[in-house]
Amino acid sequence: MSENPAGNPAATPAEPEAGPARVAHEEKSFPRGLVIRLFAYLVAGHLFAGFLYLLFELGARGQ
Repeated sequence: MSENPAGNPAATPAEPEAGPARVAHEEKSFPRGLVIRLFAYLVAGHLFAGFLYLLFELGARGQ
Protein backbone atom coordinates (compact mmCIF):
# COMPACT_ATOMS: atom_id res chain seq x y z
CA MET A 1 0.00 0.00 0.00
CA SER A 2 1.45 3.39 -0.90
CA GLU A 3 1.13 6.16 1.60
CA ASN A 4 1.34 9.92 1.12
CA PRO A 5 4.24 11.87 2.66
CA ALA A 6 2.18 12.70 5.74
CA GLY A 7 1.74 9.01 6.48
CA ASN A 8 -2.05 9.10 6.39
CA PRO A 9 -3.40 6.84 3.60
CA ALA A 10 -6.96 8.17 4.08
CA ALA A 11 -5.86 11.71 3.16
CA THR A 12 -4.86 10.75 -0.39
CA PRO A 13 -7.35 12.07 -2.95
CA ALA A 14 -9.26 9.40 -4.81
CA GLU A 15 -8.60 9.28 -8.53
CA PRO A 16 -11.67 9.42 -10.77
CA GLU A 17 -12.67 6.19 -12.43
CA ALA A 18 -11.66 5.85 -16.05
CA GLY A 19 -14.11 3.11 -16.87
CA PRO A 20 -16.86 2.94 -19.49
CA ALA A 21 -19.37 4.74 -17.25
CA ARG A 22 -17.20 7.87 -17.19
CA VAL A 23 -16.67 7.77 -20.97
CA ALA A 24 -20.40 7.32 -21.58
CA HIS A 25 -21.19 10.33 -19.38
CA GLU A 26 -18.71 12.52 -21.25
CA GLU A 27 -20.19 11.50 -24.61
CA LYS A 28 -23.75 12.41 -23.55
CA SER A 29 -23.06 15.99 -22.52
CA PHE A 30 -21.58 18.66 -24.76
CA PRO A 31 -19.29 21.35 -23.38
CA ARG A 32 -21.24 24.50 -22.56
CA GLY A 33 -19.08 26.71 -24.79
CA LEU A 34 -19.74 24.43 -27.76
CA VAL A 35 -23.50 24.60 -27.24
CA ILE A 36 -23.47 28.41 -27.00
CA ARG A 37 -21.25 28.73 -30.08
CA LEU A 38 -23.43 26.31 -32.06
CA PHE A 39 -26.57 28.24 -31.11
CA ALA A 40 -24.95 31.55 -32.07
CA TYR A 41 -23.82 30.15 -35.44
CA LEU A 42 -27.29 28.78 -36.14
CA VAL A 43 -28.95 32.11 -35.33
CA ALA A 44 -26.38 34.11 -37.31
CA GLY A 45 -26.62 31.71 -40.25
CA HIS A 46 -30.40 31.98 -40.38
CA LEU A 47 -30.27 35.77 -40.13
CA PHE A 48 -27.76 35.90 -42.99
CA ALA A 49 -29.87 33.51 -45.11
CA GLY A 50 -32.97 35.63 -44.40
CA PHE A 51 -31.10 38.77 -45.44
CA LEU A 52 -30.02 37.16 -48.72
CA TYR A 53 -33.57 35.98 -49.35
CA LEU A 54 -34.83 39.52 -48.74
CA LEU A 55 -32.27 40.91 -51.19
CA PHE A 56 -33.31 38.44 -53.89
CA GLU A 57 -37.02 39.16 -53.33
CA LEU A 58 -36.49 42.92 -53.52
CA GLY A 59 -34.27 42.52 -56.58
CA ALA A 60 -36.89 40.40 -58.37
CA ARG A 61 -39.64 42.93 -57.65
CA GLY A 62 -37.49 45.83 -58.91
CA GLN A 63 -37.32 44.45 -62.45
